[in-house]
Amino acid sequence: MAEKFLIVNSRVLPEVFEKVIQVKELIYSGQVKDISEGVKHVGISRSTYYKYKDNVFLVSEGLKGQKVTMGLLLNHTTGVLSKILDKIADENGNILTISQDIPINNAANVSITFDISQMKVNIKDLINRFEKIDDIIKVSLIAME
Repeated sequence: MAEKFLIVNSRVLPEVFEKVIQVKELIYSGQVKDISEGVKHVGISRSTYYKYKDNVFLVSEGLKGQKVTMGLLLNHTTGVLSKILDKIADENGNILTISQDIPINNAANVSITFDISQMKVNIKDLINRFEKIDDIIKVSLIAME
């Protein structure tokens, strides 16, 4: 079955989805130091958090543009980040921020936030294209608004 992204009112969903979002917000805002502390705070298990964390996102209301933040783990190879940025630009994405860690054990974490409001492809197709690029170890959708 093909993946689909839906916007659903949280009132019709199990409470666990909202709690996963709460954990993400607590971690992002620095109110808790890690996932273990976050899940204890909201009352869910770590396994529940990990089961849903890559598939539950909060949509912000009232925004004209749409933003996506992706996390990527890249081999420390010349040009791999450039290939990613080129793919985003080729599809009319607009880069807002890039944060790259120093490579450790020949791999670096990169976080890219970009505007998808003018993109020619949906986000799942873009992720699939990223996964086909050599030297990309992992791609994850961190946030979407």
